[in-house]
Amino acid sequence: MLWLTEYRRPWKLATLAAGIALLIFGSFYYDAPDWDIPISFIMATFAYLTAPWSLRVILERKWRLWPAMLFATWFTVDGCYAIYWYFKDPVALEMMRDVNFPASLSLYGMCGILWMYQGSLKQLFSEIQNHFSLLRGNK
Repeated sequence: MLWLTEYRRPWKLATLAAGIALLIFGSFYYDAPDWDIPISFIMATFAYLTAPWSLRVILERKWRLWPAMLFATWFTVDGCYAIYWYFKDPVALEMMRDVNFPASLSLYGMCGILWMYQGSLKQLFSEIQNHFSLLRGNK
C-alpha cells in the first residue's frame, strides 16, 4: 500500500493542485483550440497517477513492465487527449495533436521527476541536507 500513501502526501497533492491551476490559467491565457479546463484535469490526473511509476520503471530497468509503462505514458500523453478531442472537437484534434504530444511528454517527464520521491517533504529535505554535508565532509 506504499503507492496509496504516496498519492495522499500533502506536498504531492499541493503540487498537483498548483499544476492544475496553472493549466487552467493557461487555458484562458493562451488561444489554443485544444486547451480547456476538462482536458487540464484529465491529463494532470493521469500524469499524477502514472508519471512517477513510469519513470521508476525506466530508472530501475524493470524490463518486463516496459509494455505497461509505454502504454501508461502514451495514454496519459496522447490517448486520453485524442479520445477527449475526438468527441469534443475533431477539427481541433486534427489541427493540434502533433504539437500537443511533445509538450505533454515533456510535462509528463517533469511530473515524474517531481513526484517520484517516496517520502515526506521533511524526509526529502533531510536527505538533501545529509547529502550536502557528506559532500562538504569529503573535501
